Amino acid sequence: MISRSKYDIAVILINYNANTYTQQCVESIIEKTHAGLNYQIVIIDNASEKDDYFALLHYIENKKYSQVQLIRHNLNLGFGGGNMLGVHYANADYYAFVNNDSILMNDCLSIILKAMKADEKLGICGPFAYKENGEMLPTLDHFASPAKEFLGRKLLEKINPSQFPNRTIKYTQPQKGQFIAGSFMVVKASDFNQVGGFDTNIFLYFEETDLCKRLLQIGKAAYLIPEAEFIHYHGVSTPQSVMIKTELKISFLYVIRKHYGWFWHQVLLNKMRIQYLLKSIFKPKYWYLCKVIWAGAPLSKSLKIKQKITLLE
Repeated sequence: MISRSKYDIAVILINYNANTYTQQCVESIIEKTHAGLNYQIVIIDNASEKDDYFALLHYIENKKYSQVQLIRHNLNLGFGGGNMLGVHYANADYYAFVNNDSILMNDCLSIILKAMKADEKLGICGPFAYKENGEMLPTLDHFASPAKEFLGRKLLEKINPSQFPNRTIKYTQPQKGQFIAGSFMVVKASDFNQVGGFDTNIFLYFEETDLCKRLLQIGKAAYLIPEAEFIHYHGVSTPQSVMIKTELKISFLYVIRKHYGWFWHQVLLNKMRIQYLLKSIFKPKYWYLCKVIWAGAPLSKSLKIKQKITLLE
């Protein structure tokens, strides 16, 4: 049943065969968030294995957290699709899309909400990220674009530091960027709704680039709020493989075509074709990726299309 209580913020988490991390994330949110903040936590289970899902369900039932809701889906909807389902069950003024492999170090939700309410130009915001070993994890980044592909991050930052801020600096004040990492994003619900939310054609990767680009078109910029801090156990639910790398390239080329048009899509597609043809000669594991790219890397080759519905028995 969809919640009818109005909250200040809805935290939306996606679980995919990583219930232990999801539990740790929920515990950190409840521990670090100020008691005066009215929030809900919506967990979308993206067709996890039976044991993983029931372990998470039993955890929530045993804890009896009134503000936590678990929704199971029998198909992996991906990052954008899973979060859009979470929005369907949310009823809040703000949405926080948080990766389940995240641990809050302080009261991130209250800190970010305070900053956003005080300054309307802060459209979509994220906290400062650290790896589990304490190293800084870049939170700001530059849009996927032809310029970034041909010139690279460092040259863009040197040519135009105001538009392309250095992503490796430990900022002390809110810092504008082109987009913030999808591991922790807070956005006003009305703005998110106005731009149509996540593009569910994208199964994995570049969802935050696409969302932040569309938010910028309505004057809502991306900002890092460095006072808020969290730890991100990077890549827990999506271990690297050739199939995952293929998904990344499919999403990248889709976003390029969507935002920069046919010409640049063809330029970057052909660049990638040559690159992976040569790479496959020396590393045969890339032949599958090479074949997908030579086919044009269409959405029909996405892992999203290759799934079977997973029913709980």
